[in-house]
Amino acid sequence: MGNSYNWHRRGDSLCPGLRPDLCNALILSVPAMQVRTPSPLFAVFLVSAAKPATNGFSVLTLLTCPLSDRSRAPRSHSRTVPDEVVGHLTALRQKHPDWGPKKLRMWLLNHHVDFTVPAASTVGDILKREGLVPDRKRKRRTPGNRRPLTSISENNQVWSADFKGKFRLLSREYCHPFTLTDNHSRYLLSCRGTDRESEPFVRHCLTEAFLEYGLPDVLRTDNGQPFAGTGIAGLSRLAVWLIKLGVRPERIRRGHPEENGRHERMHRSLKSALAQGNTFMTMEEQQRWFSDYREEFNYERPHEALAGATPGTVWHPSKRQWDGRVPDYAYPSGGTVYRVKSRGTLYMGKKGTVFLSEALTDEYIMLEEQDDGLEAIIFNGITLAYYDRKTQSVVRID
Repeated sequence: MGNSYNWHRRGDSLCPGLRPDLCNALILSVPAMQVRTPSPLFAVFLVSAAKPATNGFSVLTLLTCPLSDRSRAPRSHSRTVPDEVVGHLTALRQKHPDWGPKKLRMWLLNHHVDFTVPAASTVGDILKREGLVPDRKRKRRTPGNRRPLTSISENNQVWSADFKGKFRLLSREYCHPFTLTDNHSRYLLSCRGTDRESEPFVRHCLTEAFLEYGLPDVLRTDNGQPFAGTGIAGLSRLAVWLIKLGVRPERIRRGHPEENGRHERMHRSLKSALAQGNTFMTMEEQQRWFSDYREEFNYERPHEALAGATPGTVWHPSKRQWDGRVPDYAYPSGGTVYRVKSRGTLYMGKKGTVFLSEALTDEYIMLEEQDDGLEAIIFNGITLAYYDRKTQSVVRID
C-alpha cells in the first residue's frame, strides 16, 4: 500500500512549523515532487502512532493518492445583505413597482428602519436577482445625420416640421400639436392638433400646405418618427414620399435641437401662449385657438429677427406649385435600375440580397459606378448610400 521512509530525529520538524512530538497522528499535504515520487499527485504523510524505532528515528508511512483543490472562496462574506433586508426590499418593490433603487433606498432611510440600508446599486442588483426588473427592449435608433445642413437665404428654401410637446386638454386627453414653418420668414404655415403622432396625420398636414403654398426645396426635421427611419439615409415612408415630390428631407443631428433653432423658438412662443389659460375641453375648440394663434403670429406679432416686421410681410408662396399628383421619375442612362423587393431588400443575383430600407419597398433605385470602384445608390436623383461589390455591403453616408 505504501513505502516506509525514515525522517528526522524525533522532535525535529518535518517541515517549518511541524512538530511530530506534539501529536500521534497528523496529515500533511505537500507536492509529490518534493518526495521524488514519479506521479504528479499529492503525497499524504501519516505520522505513525507507534513508538519510535530503536535508532531514534520516527517511522512514517507514505501513501500517494490524488486530491482535489479546496475552494478558495471565503466561508463568509462581510458584505452579504441579510435575508431580512432582501425581504423588505422585495416587499416594498412589489408594493411600488414603478419605484427605482434610489427611491426605494430613500424611503427606507426616511422611515429609519432598524437595519443598514444597502447602496442604491446593491438594491438594484437585488431587484434584478429577485426577478423584479423587467428586461428592456432595445429600440433601433435612427442614424444621426452627417450631411451639412442647407444655408437659408430666401423664402421656401427650407421648411421645418415637428411635433411640439404634448399637453392635456381640459378633458384630460392629450393634444399633440404639429407645426410647420418657413425658416427664412418664420411664417407659421401649419399648426394642427391631434390625439396621436402618426405618419398619415403628418402627410395630411403637409398635403394641405403643399396644395395651398407650393413646395419647398428642403424639409428639415429631427430624427423622430414619422420623419426618419432606421434604413439607409434614415429614410421613412414619409421621406420617400417627399423625395418623389421633389422635396429633399433633411435631418438635424441627434441631440442638437439648436440646428432647428428658428422652429424651436416658435415652439417656445407657442408654449408660452398656451400657458396663459389657452387650453380647452375638446380638440375642435383647441384647433380654433391654434388657427387664431397662427393668424396673430403671422400678421400681428412683431418679430425681432425681422427688425420688428411680421412674418406675413416677408413671406410669399413658393413658385413650385403642386397639383396633388406624384410625378413619374425617369432615371438617366449610365446606371443600372433595380426594383427594391419586399422588406427593403435588393436582389443582387448570385451574390444574394442586400438590405436598404423597408421604406423603399417596391420603389426603383439606380446603381451608378463611381471612380473609386463603389456604386452610388440613387433614388429619384438623391444619392442615399454606396454599394461595395467586393464586400457585398452598403457604405452609409448619413
